[in-house]
Amino acid sequence: MSLPHATKVLVIGYVWPEPRSSAASGHVMQILERFLQQGWDITFSSPAGVGEHKADLAALGIHECPIELNNSSFDTFISQLAPDIVLFDQFMMEEQFGWRVEKHCPDALRVLETSDLQSLRHARHQRLKDRLKTSADDNDFSDLFAPALREEFELMAGTDLAKREIAALYRCDLNLMISPVEIELLVQQFKLPRELLHWCPLMPDIPATGHTPFENRAHFLSIGNFRHAPNWDAVLWMKNALWPLIRQQLPGAQLHLYGAYTPPKATALHNPAQGFHVMNWAEDALQVMSAARICLAPLRFGAGIKGKIVDAMLCGTPTVTTPIGAEGMHAGEPWPGVIGESAEALAAAAVALYQDQTLWTQAQQQGDQLLAARYRRSEHGPALIECLQACRRNLTQRRRDNFTGAMLRHHAHKSTQYMAQWIEAKNRHGESSTSDTRG
Repeated sequence: MSLPHATKVLVIGYVWPEPRSSAASGHVMQILERFLQQGWDITFSSPAGVGEHKADLAALGIHECPIELNNSSFDTFISQLAPDIVLFDQFMMEEQFGWRVEKHCPDALRVLETSDLQSLRHARHQRLKDRLKTSADDNDFSDLFAPALREEFELMAGTDLAKREIAALYRCDLNLMISPVEIELLVQQFKLPRELLHWCPLMPDIPATGHTPFENRAHFLSIGNFRHAPNWDAVLWMKNALWPLIRQQLPGAQLHLYGAYTPPKATALHNPAQGFHVMNWAEDALQVMSAARICLAPLRFGAGIKGKIVDAMLCGTPTVTTPIGAEGMHAGEPWPGVIGESAEALAAAAVALYQDQTLWTQAQQQGDQLLAARYRRSEHGPALIECLQACRRNLTQRRRDNFTGAMLRHHAHKSTQYMAQWIEAKNRHGESSTSDTRG
């Protein structure tokens, strides 16, 4: 009698994970760690190049296998691997490889890990750009921060990106959503069946030890990958509007900005005379966060939930942010810091928290409470595994019930398949022509 094989999981990543560079990669790693705890056999593949901060997956026991876009070598690879579950990291990977997975491993559960709803983030970015074109006011952005879900839908619905992303969500058997706000947007406005969506927030390893005390901390801190557009916009708003207001009230204040892949345009903002320090990449984000007194996250657009704010709570560092920064993160729990809608309000809150130890300690305690209430790995990890196993048991019925997804797969995957095959043939022809010329 043969023993049942370990569940095989193939993860197709948009990039190779860099958990110390982005919250999205951190979330992927948390999911992988949960799979490893189940004893599952994991292979991670990506068509992307390897970044300088890539996680050592092999050291964790995860197989690594580079793959290529528009190349039938993937068909052989996945047929031989025969995974039970395929996890697409971001919807573009489902677009590229979903039809190949369905063709060669039709019984594999297809899961999409969204990180954030990209079409929502891009629509909000466009709304900010339009606002900046029509108004010179660099202070109050309250009109951007509290739209109803219907308004968000109307911003997104006409965009090609939303049509592509929502279609990918329908085509998958299950979608992992990091923000409950995005779940409600998809269910109420885009009419996705709720059973296609599973809330899977960040699942940090919450430390049992205490935090660095108020009197042993100094300076303000902001952290985030500079390649991520919301982070770069926040840096510019801090430089031009928020930080000058803080320095008026705290002339000796310093802001330390950390981020992976610091571009020259960011380095050019470095100005010690103004207390504005661009510090490049942080080797240990939690260490620098624990040394800071206040985390600034003045995000004017974005989606998902914010890894930098979870890190701040882990370190007991109060956060001053906007409604965009806090969205989907605290439900009815008190916010561990202050939420403001203008540069003036954010600056006033940051100064008050920086100087008032009582306020600061209260915010720190609220961060501990929020982590325990909404981000416990011991709760969300098992819930994820249970959901995946239930989906596998009922896969035939789930697919029958999701007729819209089946219809989209039928049409979109055919066109994607023919396009991919055409590109592959074109590439082969180009290589052959090059070879003939060189010969």
